[in-house]
Amino acid sequence: MKIAIGADHAGFELKEKVKKFLIDSGHEVLDLGTNSTESVNYAEYAEKVARAVSEGKTERGILICGTGIGMSIAANKIKGIRAALVHSIYTAKMASRHNNANIITFGGRIESPEEARAFIMAWLETPYEGERHDKRLNKIKELEENC
Repeated sequence: MKIAIGADHAGFELKEKVKKFLIDSGHEVLDLGTNSTESVNYAEYAEKVARAVSEGKTERGILICGTGIGMSIAANKIKGIRAALVHSIYTAKMASRHNNANIITFGGRIESPEEARAFIMAWLETPYEGERHDKRLNKIKELEENC
């Protein structure tokens, strides 16, 4: 699977570890920055990853900032994006199972590399259930179109 990844300065170090894990797991990674711990605006990187996913350049995306909150807010401004802030294996699974999240976010100042790996695997390996959830996602699309 081709996965876009991005982070701000607070998520840079964890991004590098996640990127290696993804590559070692056989995924193709599109790294959209940042490339250091120098202070940057997280919204720029959220936009880059969200656009890569929304335009079909990648199938999914991962965003990491200090808490994951800012990245999720910013990414969800891009049409077609369903970015979910995850903080456990359960929330990662539910992001996929019920919300068909195409991006997950989490905190570089909160999650360990081991936790991040577990969240990512749960998200990637859990299929979307569809059916009753489709009408909910269609309502989200409708909101997006009308705003």
